[in-house]
Amino acid sequence: MGGDNYTRRGSRHTGVMPAAASRADVVRLRLQAQGLAGVTLPGAVAVAERMLAVQAQDYPAGQWALGVRSPGTTLDDVQAVISAGEIVRSWPMRGTLHFVPARELGWMQGLTTPRLLAKTRTINERSGLDTVVLERAREAAINALTGHKQLSRAEFMEMLRAAGLSTEGQRGYHTIAHLALTGTLCWGRQVGTQQGLVLLDEWVPNPRRLEHDEALGELVYRYFLGHGPATLVDFAWWSQLTVADSKTGLAVARNRLTEVQVDGAAYFMAAETADAAPQHTPVLALPGFDEYLLGYRDRSHVISTDELVRVVPGLNGIFLPLVVTNGRVVGTWRKKIVASGLTTEAALFEDAATAAARTRAAKTQRSFGLAVQGYARFLGVPIRQTVKADAPASA
Repeated sequence: MGGDNYTRRGSRHTGVMPAAASRADVVRLRLQAQGLAGVTLPGAVAVAERMLAVQAQDYPAGQWALGVRSPGTTLDDVQAVISAGEIVRSWPMRGTLHFVPARELGWMQGLTTPRLLAKTRTINERSGLDTVVLERAREAAINALTGHKQLSRAEFMEMLRAAGLSTEGQRGYHTIAHLALTGTLCWGRQVGTQQGLVLLDEWVPNPRRLEHDEALGELVYRYFLGHGPATLVDFAWWSQLTVADSKTGLAVARNRLTEVQVDGAAYFMAAETADAAPQHTPVLALPGFDEYLLGYRDRSHVISTDELVRVVPGLNGIFLPLVVTNGRVVGTWRKKIVASGLTTEAALFEDAATAAARTRAAKTQRSFGLAVQGYARFLGVPIRQTVKADAPASA
């Protein structure tokens, strides 16, 4: 494999010394595992299958996360597979909305929801959402949605109020999240720029069913398939499973994984992606909250601590869109979409104080312009202009 320090000294089998890899190898292989370099993934469903879960609390950003990994895919294509129920948006883990392949959601929630509900129970009860209230909400939702009906978020809130249930403050949001986490609701067809709420059992009539340890193994394998090479610590953070469950899943998935040593630590990737050849990696215009950065506990492979603060200004939990070159996050960008087209603005981290730095910045800016042309094609709008920002971009 590529990388000066990557030597295949053995295989993934027990008792044979694992291969060694450099940090540069990790970055290169992650780009390919995530569909950002190398072999093109043929559409949004293929991206969801590869990644298993793509963060989607920001709905437009989540759609571009699918599109940027499947060049040629359009926003209409993504919305079509969402509205057809091939990809579902719900809360599979960490209390965060993700896109997942529809048939995989149930077994994922079976693993991750119990711990999350234990954490949210006290918060819900303090908000007046005890078990009795939440079960009343579930009954009202089932009555309102049975028969493949759908309600927008506003309509669902009105339905809850008509049933005598308060939606003040965050009660409505937490009610929806609880009913989704416990397998009653998910987001369904496109309604304007948003999605409507549907019954999960009707929306996904043939879910994949796995036994507990089998599901643990599948979750571990699918994480490393779409995110490897990565560590078990990365997986445990991403999934929020216990260390014990993470180790059980690794043991079940072990014969489908390849292990490499990076600075003395064990990293894993799916065996079928372990021999991916080096590929040219263009400048990328990734969305906010992208899995390329958020999918790992340790983000130091692609960004420094000082630069991370510029991606998450004030460490407020809002991750800005990313400019990535050679696998490194080198800046942020923002957009404005109006009737006449798309305007983008990139803010690079490096201080262009020297001639060499200015040359690098100019080259990155030119390549970024090509990257956002792909975004414009995805949206189906013309490019108006791409400009350089003098300060870090904001959301």
